[in-house]
Amino acid sequence: MSKEKEKKSYTKRTTEQFNNWRRLFQILVCKIFYMIRFKLVYRLEVHGMENVPDDNEYIVCPNHLSTLDPPLIVGIFKRSVSFMAKKELFDIKFLRWWIDWLGAFAVNRESLGPSTIKTVMAIKKSNWVFGIFPQGTRGVPGEIRGVTRGFAGLAKITKCAILPVGITGTEQAKRIPFSGKIIVNIGKPIPYSDDIDGMVEQWIKSIQELTGFKYVPDTEAEKIGVENE
Repeated sequence: MSKEKEKKSYTKRTTEQFNNWRRLFQILVCKIFYMIRFKLVYRLEVHGMENVPDDNEYIVCPNHLSTLDPPLIVGIFKRSVSFMAKKELFDIKFLRWWIDWLGAFAVNRESLGPSTIKTVMAIKKSNWVFGIFPQGTRGVPGEIRGVTRGFAGLAKITKCAILPVGITGTEQAKRIPFSGKIIVNIGKPIPYSDDIDGMVEQWIKSIQELTGFKYVPDTEAEKIGVENE
């Protein structure tokens, strides 16, 4: 199999691939290993779990500060979460295997095409939930920048609510016990609608309230969306 074909196989997933083996791997890595670190080193606090829907008809949409954010979200939520990962990460052999088994799938961040939509629909048909960072890339504490429209387009197409999740503290690379502090605030679900810009605005407003960060507009980033939305 060529490198290009191998990469493409990680962009489109079937419902069967979101199975108990990958869930078990997530549990071992994120819910056990990482959660010990989060609770011991970062004194993790989670608020708003009552806002998480009982079904999987929603998209988990946190702000993004650190590489710790995906395992943090997976460790907190009862359902397994499948996150998008930029396709370049799947060029690295070991990392490709690692994030694949953690349930991630490859995506072109410049344009969320048909394969992405099909994978999100496959996740919806499984017992997992789909997760995406609307900022697209890691931000800085105190600011919300680089918000794209793609997550709202996917909510519209898949008829899923948007669950805003505010994260603070993961940007600190702490290793000494009880030297850090991570706070996760989960907001109320934002119902899907045909108004993509309206959903984006509601997410930004929620994240500002959940984190205390200030939104900084980024015109170029906000142009990125879902193909044929």
